[in-house]
Amino acid sequence: MTLLTPLQRMDYAFSALCLCHRFNIQVAQISRAVSHTGDGHLYVIFAALVWVADPFQGAEVVGTGLLAFAIELPAYLALKNSLKRNRPAALPSFITPSDKYSLPSGHTAAAFVMASLITAFYPDTSWFIWPWAVAIGFSRVLLGVHYITDVIAGALLGILCFQLVSF
Repeated sequence: MTLLTPLQRMDYAFSALCLCHRFNIQVAQISRAVSHTGDGHLYVIFAALVWVADPFQGAEVVGTGLLAFAIELPAYLALKNSLKRNRPAALPSFITPSDKYSLPSGHTAAAFVMASLITAFYPDTSWFIWPWAVAIGFSRVLLGVHYITDVIAGALLGILCFQLVSF
């Protein structure tokens, strides 16, 4: 038994609880919609809107976001391809993931970069943005493509990457 075995068991048990119930198809439909908001298209729309609508700090918001993502994306890929943790198996999966490995969750990392960025420049949005980022992460578990620790690692990665570029 390795040191991580109890954590892996907890991960599997949590995923089974989230995925193996009679409403899992309905929950997956909602989760798919939530997860889709973290696919990246809204990030581009946000950048375009803030660039145009905020003449005082729009360029700084976009620049900071691009720099944070320039750190987050390679870090995410390096971690995912070096840790090589397989996605949940023997449990329902409601989408086909784009790759084989699950740790960390890239959707969650990106959502937490965005939540950090948006609330740093527009703090009044925190009541909405942080729950949205958490919902993105949790939707990945409810879709059967990530364990909860993948999501936690993604959230920490996203926050850390933003912290590295914010001064």
